Amino acid sequence: MGLGATIPKESAMRLLAIFALAIIATPATAQDMPARKAGLWDMKMTFEGRNAPPQTMQHCIDATTDKAMQDMSGGMQAESCSKRETKKAGNTLVFDSVCNFGTGTTTSHGVMSGDFNSAYTIKINSKREGGPAIPNMPAETSMMIEAKWAGPCKADQKPGDIMMANGMKMNVNDMKRGAPGGMKK
Repeated sequence: MGLGATIPKESAMRLLAIFALAIIATPATAQDMPARKAGLWDMKMTFEGRNAPPQTMQHCIDATTDKAMQDMSGGMQAESCSKRETKKAGNTLVFDSVCNFGTGTTTSHGVMSGDFNSAYTIKINSKREGGPAIPNMPAETSMMIEAKWAGPCKADQKPGDIMMANGMKMNVNDMKRGAPGGMKK
């Protein structure tokens, strides 16, 4: 696939699902989430107990994009969660939730720590019960997200851009608007 070629919709949706999981699986409410510093964030997602390498990406954000993503995940959770508790202690948020996204009931416990200006870590343990089996998604998941601020976004990046390690690029703002070509390689 050459530079600028559109990625097949199935692959785009799979990658979007990975990133959405990182955001949406964070059951803290939007008002509890600290704003991230605008610019380029290096992110690494590791799933414990899986034979899969860590997923790495870069995410270019500004204040508007960061808030929109938090509001989007908070709105989805409000409709789907019977329990959402968040406790804050200094630079740490501890959250617990019970949510049903149509694929069974997911009970999650997580800890977010860091300053959201230079680096943060999110550890999430989730257990899904009921609902249909989901390919490549075990009933119990332990995930860690490590993020570090890398500096200003690069000249060819715009807020919302997510650059995967394999060269694929998408923009969450384009994807949520349904714009064609939201993901490219």
